[in-house]
Amino acid sequence: MSEPLPYVLHTLELGPMENFVYLIEDHATRRAAVVDPAWEVHRVLGLAEERGLRITDVLLTHSHHDHVNGLAELLAAHDAQVHLLKAEAEFWGRQGGAPTLHHGGDTIAVGGTEIRVLHTPGHTPGSACYLLPGDHLIAGDTIFVFGCGRCDLRGGDPEEMFRTLRRLKAGLPDATVIHPGHHYAERPVSTWAEQKAGNPFLHFDRLDDFVRYRMHYHDRHRSTPYRPVAPGEAMPSGD
Repeated sequence: MSEPLPYVLHTLELGPMENFVYLIEDHATRRAAVVDPAWEVHRVLGLAEERGLRITDVLLTHSHHDHVNGLAELLAAHDAQVHLLKAEAEFWGRQGGAPTLHHGGDTIAVGGTEIRVLHTPGHTPGSACYLLPGDHLIAGDTIFVFGCGRCDLRGGDPEEMFRTLRRLKAGLPDATVIHPGHHYAERPVSTWAEQKAGNPFLHFDRLDDFVRYRMHYHDRHRSTPYRPVAPGEAMPSGD
């Protein structure tokens, strides 16, 4: 029998862009971390109050406005420590505050819950995913259920995204549960095995094909909600 998880992960779908904002509740200490505070912050604060939690940490997957626009409001209500990758802080250039800066492979402790930081560039230079005990991955805009983040916004790089997804494909256990940054698919979560089988962005072995699909083909031929795509069917030859 597997050990019980030291935390519970609460998911709130907030705002006009179908953002997922996550609240990580540590059982042992009643501490909590918020991932990507944005939009209807009062709902996050209300959930924490309802659960009797003290928000002590904020984890940012990246710094795009739709993932951080509630940060100031949350910090006004809770004296929380902000965590992000050093590469993202340099890209963001935000002044003020004293965030804790991380590198890939670091661990963040929220009470008895240890969270591993993964550096996953591509959507932005310092994009991060957070791996929680029990193989739950909070993925931000690095990978969605049957999709991945855009690379044509400021800071995007499709070649980096290709390399990031290749590393994740090789390194994550099949049972890993993916918790994306937006609700763009037919369901809100998925396993990594399902993503390897049905996420078109994980089907490319050649960089040139991936870049062509991400930058020129995908947004013209797929619409939400995303559904699985069989290997070899993502992009017809010649397109």
